[in-house]
Amino acid sequence: MANERKTEQIVRFHFQKSSEVVQIEEQSSDISKIDKLLKSASKKGAGKGFPEFIITFNNNNDFLIVIECKADITKHESEDKDKFAEYAVDGALLYASFLSKEYDVLAIAASGETQQELKVSSFLHLKGERKAVKMFGDKLLPAQDYLNGYLKSPEKFRQDYNTLLDFTKALNDKFQEYKIPERERSLVLSCVLIALEDEAFKISYDKIEKPKQLAEDLVKTVSNKLENANIGNEKLSILKKQFEFIEYTSLSVVKGILKELIDDIDANINRFIKTHEYFDVLGQLYIEFLKYANSDKGLGIVLTPPHITELFADLAQVNQNSVIYDNCAGTGGFLISAMRKMIEQAEDDTTKLREIKSKQIIGTEDQAHIFALAVSNMFIHQDGKTNVIKGSCFDTGIIQQVKEQKPTVGFLNPPYQNDKKRDTNELLFVLNNLECLADGGTCVAIVPMQKALATSARSKDFFYKKELLSKHTLEAVFSMPDELFFNSDASAVTCVMVFTAHKPHIKGKKTFFGYFKDDGFIKRKIPKRHDGLGKWEKIKENWLLSYFNKEEIDGLSVIREVSATDEWCAEAYMETDYSALKQSDFEKVLLEYSSFLFANCISDIVESRAFNHNHYNLDVSTWKSFKLNAEKRGLFEITGSKTTSILELEEYGKGQFPYVTTQATNNGTADFYDYFTEIGNVLTVDSAVVGYCSYQPINFSASDHVEKLIPNFSMNKYTALFLVTIFRLEQYRYNYGRKCSQSRMKERSIKLPARDGLPDWQYMENYIKSLHYSKSI
Repeated sequence: MANERKTEQIVRFHFQKSSEVVQIEEQSSDISKIDKLLKSASKKGAGKGFPEFIITFNNNNDFLIVIECKADITKHESEDKDKFAEYAVDGALLYASFLSKEYDVLAIAASGETQQELKVSSFLHLKGERKAVKMFGDKLLPAQDYLNGYLKSPEKFRQDYNTLLDFTKALNDKFQEYKIPERERSLVLSCVLIALEDEAFKISYDKIEKPKQLAEDLVKTVSNKLENANIGNEKLSILKKQFEFIEYTSLSVVKGILKELIDDIDANINRFIKTHEYFDVLGQLYIEFLKYANSDKGLGIVLTPPHITELFADLAQVNQNSVIYDNCAGTGGFLISAMRKMIEQAEDDTTKLREIKSKQIIGTEDQAHIFALAVSNMFIHQDGKTNVIKGSCFDTGIIQQVKEQKPTVGFLNPPYQNDKKRDTNELLFVLNNLECLADGGTCVAIVPMQKALATSARSKDFFYKKELLSKHTLEAVFSMPDELFFNSDASAVTCVMVFTAHKPHIKGKKTFFGYFKDDGFIKRKIPKRHDGLGKWEKIKENWLLSYFNKEEIDGLSVIREVSATDEWCAEAYMETDYSALKQSDFEKVLLEYSSFLFANCISDIVESRAFNHNHYNLDVSTWKSFKLNAEKRGLFEITGSKTTSILELEEYGKGQFPYVTTQATNNGTADFYDYFTEIGNVLTVDSAVVGYCSYQPINFSASDHVEKLIPNFSMNKYTALFLVTIFRLEQYRYNYGRKCSQSRMKERSIKLPARDGLPDWQYMENYIKSLHYSKSI
């Protein structure tokens, strides 16, 4: 007969080995808050809950472990995890759901009567979260390992980072109240964080009564710390100048506010840094503070999201022997991510660790206040600061200084051009980085998508693309998520380029193109764009494997031979996956179109009825490819429309003819006027944004960037809406960086049902007539 006491004894004995770090309680707790939370946590639905074990940590009051045991391993976990009294996992998760109202909880389920058959499952349920996440594998671990794993988990990082952002908002409000300029707020932070590294200052600052003396002592402590770090007189002078403003702000005048600020930064930001090492905290806070100003985008500064700086390190296969160079270092995000990876590999080799931090991390930054943040960031992360160089990466002396270090990996996110005439082209920064790398080194750069698209010899981008290929090998280009820089309030659509340095791109060489548009991140008001569903690690793994294995994967990657005259992006070469096309895609277009007709009083009703009750299979495997461009014996004459302004239309007044714009709603129609310039029964495509396609049955006028597809065949509303659905399947190719221009459409083909080698228009009409909403069009 099964004996649950045996299971409990195994678990009890295991955790008693960690008695120096934990307190073990059974069935109930002497901690009143825990006991209160369990009062309504009965596994039978009413009354108090009695877990087998409740384990709390001596040095962490936020985290606890709750354990439920079963003797029979067949009673380990139910399919729906809702049989709380019968199954170990179900019961443990129930207790965690109650305890997580006030604690971060690890729910452990253990079943089996012997050590050999013991089955273990662990789930982390963070305070305030709706669901628990499985982690830690299938064996019991030492209590300290559970604590460390919890503190370093992606889930805990997200929670702590969200808390940090909440604190940053409150801190920013204080800075606003104290009249500290936005650009200087991160400098105050970095000054305080460096000073807190000094044990004497940390012990004594709260005893200094006069605010002026505290401000002076703060700046002096930082100056001494940096001087003792042997960063050189020139750098020291720059940094002193960047920090000394603190002595002349309200922080040095009003009693108590600087001390309170230091307390808050130590409790919130310093704690975060110590827990989550090698994360560009100052860079992220710099972004947060500058959201309240326009100065960052005015300087072309768009700081790279942390998950992308980590991706760069993985793409370049950074290891403990790599020498890293970032010629647009910013706040040091790429350098910190690389340093973390190198240090992980070096493990406990103190000599190697010292070498990594002092010799293998190199950066250049021209702007003094950003340079100060980069140096501070590296200092806070225990060195690396001696090789952050103040100055222009194009300076010949700096180029030579960097070359002498023989960097093997280059990273950069260059300043983006706001003024095409005055600002430096992004590809020049890429060429500069590659110039400094050792032969065969790897350069990974993130740049605006337009830099990859130039195909005209008149373009400077084309000239630099040509120069890049004449000196270096283009290994890969990845199209990145359109809203990657959402948290910086920047709208740049970007791509990542990977080069091998000083190896000219030979004829016949094929380049990998990744369509890496979905990183799994979601948008929220707070914390804005983040990995809220925990998808990123798996997505990153898929991206990396497809690149390293040079795999062509439908919807993700393609491999092509390219030159400077070609577009460097996956969108230009990927085959559309027509197998994803469903009946519901066509019905969605019919519903939108019939709703447009009804909303604008063109029809009297919208109903789901079909025109007829026939049934047609959607077998895309038999479809054939047809060119769009009539000049190449294709389907359409592709041409522009005449641009008509609103002011001109208002002179004619409201009427029956649509005014078609680039909007992706209401069939592209902004309003109706008593004027037209274009003949109807055509398709229109927005060439300004994402290639939204719509059918215009009657004559219309148009705004700028509305292209016309005039049929080279007899088109009716049924075949037109079939084609609209197909065109919308192609929209993934287009974005703000790569617009749906006439020239791009003229190079494209689409697949359609075919008969005797020609489009089967009759089938398309019949298919649309068989669908819901076709009666209403």
